[in-house]
Parts: sequence; C-alpha cells; structure tokens
Amino acid sequence: QVQLVESGGGLVQAGGSLRLSCAASGRTFSNYAMGWFRQAPGKEREFVAVINWTGGRTNYADSSKGRFTISRDNAKNTVYLQMNSLEPEDTAVYICAADRWRSLPKEPHEYSYWGQGTQVTVSS
Repeated sequence: QVQLVESGGGLVQAGGSLRLSCAASGRTFSNYAMGWFRQAPGKEREFVAVINWTGGRTNYADSSKGRFTISRDNAKNTVYLQMNSLEPEDTAVYICAADRWRSLPKEPHEYSYWGQGTQVTVSS
C-alpha cells in the first residue's frame, strides 16, 4: 500500500508562488506515476499535473502549463508541485495521487491512491 501526505499549502497573494510537497510511504514508491489534482468548493476534481515513475516525462493541464512544474525525488519518496504566477482561480484543495500501472494518467478514476489534500488560497 501507498500512503500520501501533502504539505506546503497556505495563503498567498495573486502573482505569488507556493511549493507543495507530497511525501509517500509504502513499498515501491519509485515505480508509481504521481499526479496532482485540485478541487474547489462545489466543483469537480480537476487534473493539474502528472509525472511518470522515472521523472523523465510530465503532462500538464492547460491551466497549469507555463506556471506549474511537477518534479519528484525518488530517493526522498517525495513529489513536488512548484506553482508560480498564482491566480485566485487556483484556490483549491490540492491533492496528491499515485498510480502503479499507467505512465501519465490524467483522469481521477485512473489513480489508485490519494492523499488528504492541502489548502491553497490565492487572494486578489
């Protein structure tokens, strides 16, 4: 099993930056694709970014491209989401997810494991 714990959320002004972390525990973390999703109140869960198990391939939502960067450090069992040029529309709970079998999954139903999320609030 894989357990995921997010951290790094908080309150920032528009145009600011945050770096989220997702610490994983359990066996074979390095073999899992890792993704970030977000969910705002009253809205469906939305794909943000994903990175494959080696860290050599990534994919981003259109809203994330050019502003967000996903990375991982398998030696530390941690995946990161660097968020720059934040906007109020980025306000949401950001959730880390893991999948064992797919390379770059983008749909929530394709993931097997989920964290509890960390709140990101961007003020105008």
